[in-house]
Amino acid sequence: MLVSGGGSNLAALLAAHGDPAYGARVVGVVSDTADAGGLTVARDAGVATAVVAPSDFADRAAWDAALAEAVRVFGPSLVVSAGFMRILGAPFLDRFGGRFGGRVINTHPALLPSFPGAHGVRDALAHGVKVTGCTVHLVDAGVDTGPIIAQRAVEVAADDDEASLHERIKTVERALLVDVVGRIARGGLVVDGRRARLLG
Repeated sequence: MLVSGGGSNLAALLAAHGDPAYGARVVGVVSDTADAGGLTVARDAGVATAVVAPSDFADRAAWDAALAEAVRVFGPSLVVSAGFMRILGAPFLDRFGGRFGGRVINTHPALLPSFPGAHGVRDALAHGVKVTGCTVHLVDAGVDTGPIIAQRAVEVAADDDEASLHERIKTVERALLVDVVGRIARGGLVVDGRRARLLG
């Protein structure tokens, strides 16, 4: 799993993976920053961690290659990017599944293709939407442009600000991510062009 922040999505997956029927286990956590709270969440759960900081590398390509190698060591069948605030480059995507990332999924706090990028919640509010939500999608070389696997809607309240709306989205996002990862592990995922279909 790839994390940059506090690790709430990671904590949700760790809570689920204790059940053998769930079908998936978190085997390792990699962060781009040594002070990410998600690393503490992982270590407290006995999950191995690694840090691959961009500042430790001469250029972006070298960092991408090192990130791919750090993840490879854990031998994952699926890479989950959840709150990881970096775009994954070609060296990483080539290693983990080719077109559309293959084995790499990401969460986003908006109903893609609307409001991609780092400020999805803020952008949705600024646009005045009445409904937003969250998306789990395959990762490609773009910014939140890979095929959509699953989405859930969240209504925007009249008194919402960015923080209150984001908190409600995150609650829904955690449940959606846990559901999608489990279904991929138990049944698989089929991708046909832009269409992604869960089999589990």
